[in-house]
Amino acid sequence: MVKKKGPSAHSKAIGRYLRDLRALLELTEGHNAKDIERVVKVLQKARDEGRTVFICGNGGSGSTASHFVCDLSKCTIKKGSKRFKAISLTDNVPVLLAWANDASYDAVFVEQLKNHYSPGDVLIGISGSGNSKNVLRAVEYVNKNRGTTIGFSGYDGGKLKRTARYNIHIDKKNMQMVEDMHMILVHMIASVLRDVP
Repeated sequence: MVKKKGPSAHSKAIGRYLRDLRALLELTEGHNAKDIERVVKVLQKARDEGRTVFICGNGGSGSTASHFVCDLSKCTIKKGSKRFKAISLTDNVPVLLAWANDASYDAVFVEQLKNHYSPGDVLIGISGSGNSKNVLRAVEYVNKNRGTTIGFSGYDGGKLKRTARYNIHIDKKNMQMVEDMHMILVHMIASVLRDVP
């Protein structure tokens, strides 16, 4: 008689990850709905007023920043509506390296803002930990110069949760799942901006 094999360790880990992510989606729906709506309204206003939306982050959050700019710039377009002016502060590698080398890595986003930012513009800072110094410096700069700041954070929210004017905080101590949720937010927000007047 051949013994039936139970689920493998890989299969169990995959199932556990998906269950945890489903639970996090439900938690986010329950706890963050109003925060998400506020961010959508801020971005809608920025688009309608012709403001620039800057987005920054490190590592996976840097990729999310680039993706968010792509979706705002392309996926929100509909006939008869204004288009977004959106810039990712993560995408010009030579500029990032020059500021990191000549000043410090903490300056790589704020120094770019000094070239392009105008009062009334919007900055979205993305940080899983909420404590990325270069993101925080950019947020502080925009706060001091009559702009609007939005934070996407995870873990306990870190300093970003306290510093950005608007926040979407994913309350989870797992960087991959925090980044998963941030990407879901990007797609959700872009879809709402496209589909809801």
